[in-house]
Amino acid sequence: MALTQHMVDVIRGPRALWLAGLGSFSLLAAALAFEHIGGLAPCKLCLTQRVPHYGIVALAMIGVLTPQANRLWRLMAAALALMTASVGLQHVGVEQGWWQGPQGCTAQMAGGDLASLTDSLLATPVVRCDEIAWQLLGISMAGWNMIASLIIASLLVYSVLAGPKAA
Repeated sequence: MALTQHMVDVIRGPRALWLAGLGSFSLLAAALAFEHIGGLAPCKLCLTQRVPHYGIVALAMIGVLTPQANRLWRLMAAALALMTASVGLQHVGVEQGWWQGPQGCTAQMAGGDLASLTDSLLATPVVRCDEIAWQLLGISMAGWNMIASLIIASLLVYSVLAGPKAA
């Protein structure tokens, strides 16, 4: 029980921003490793999902320099985590065929003549948003990013609502 209470105390208050920054940094490091070591080129939505994580890492570093505004930084980081989680949900929906992806990110066959079909094929990106490049336990990287980002957002919101441990 003591270990569990210690873990709760760690995520209450300002240290949560560091944990969120570490989580986002880890997700970015994994994505870059899959890209540069594993050879999995990212699609347009994959790249979009990374942007808020860079912001969370930056906010964690800023939080060290301005601890008096740490609550504000945690709220901003939570908003960024929810942004990347929503892009992750959009990406999962595109991968599963629940809805269309962004223009130029999915294979779309044009009707009509051979010239239209050729133009459509040439406009289709090499890395498509509607294809799952890698998955673990039936969940794609976009899905794992969504799950991890929701955990980060929850941690940050909890840290703001719970506040520091009373003395």
